[in-house]
Amino acid sequence: MEPIEGLRYNPPQVKRSMGATLRLRDKDYQVEAGMTVRDAMLRSGIQPDSVIPTRDGELITDDEILHEGEHIRLVAVISGG
Repeated sequence: MEPIEGLRYNPPQVKRSMGATLRLRDKDYQVEAGMTVRDAMLRSGIQPDSVIPTRDGELITDDEILHEGEHIRLVAVISGG
């Protein structure tokens, strides 16, 4: 059987997950989408009580679910007496 002219085999593409990005100061942490911000911080070794998560400049809670391609900026909390 000869191939049909003009047709090429295109194998199915495996969709790679981009995940989400947490940014603390000048360091980025790549995490899985679909988990909460709190879980992503804990898996990245970041103490959730030491930062405030923001999305597009707006404060969010740490129970927000991360979406594909999302960038969350973590602002360090400063405390003292």
